[in-house]
Amino acid sequence: MKFFIVMLAVVTLAYAEDEWMPKNDAEVSVIRQECIKDFPLSEEQLQKFRIFEYPEEEALRKYLLCVTKAVGIFTEHEGYHADRVAKQFNINLDEAEVTIIAEGCADKNVEGSSADVWAYRIHKCVMASKLGERVKAYIQNLKKEAKKH
Repeated sequence: MKFFIVMLAVVTLAYAEDEWMPKNDAEVSVIRQECIKDFPLSEEQLQKFRIFEYPEEEALRKYLLCVTKAVGIFTEHEGYHADRVAKQFNINLDEAEVTIIAEGCADKNVEGSSADVWAYRIHKCVMASKLGERVKAYIQNLKKEAKKH
């Protein structure tokens, strides 16, 4: 009986991972608000974040880890899920191209870094890529649209 319960849990977990869906802008906004409550950033850190500067600071790393985990694109035992990154951020790019960029930035954490350092390292790589440029442009466009309303 215990074996059956364990197998059922494994199958359920595997199925749940297949059920991941990209988050829309409203969902990401809620996730960011929750993460900022759990991992507050100073006004200076927030200003830098708004202009896409990501200093190597613990508070920012922990905030980024919180967001990426909550969005479902990073797990502490596997790192970034390139396929999910591709689905979440296919902003005017082919999903295959996004996957290649994400896979190029993802690493296996052979250094044994803490999860926040690992997620931060990959985030910096992604944001320095063509994908990062598209994400920045998309966010800037969202800000412009929000100001209009």
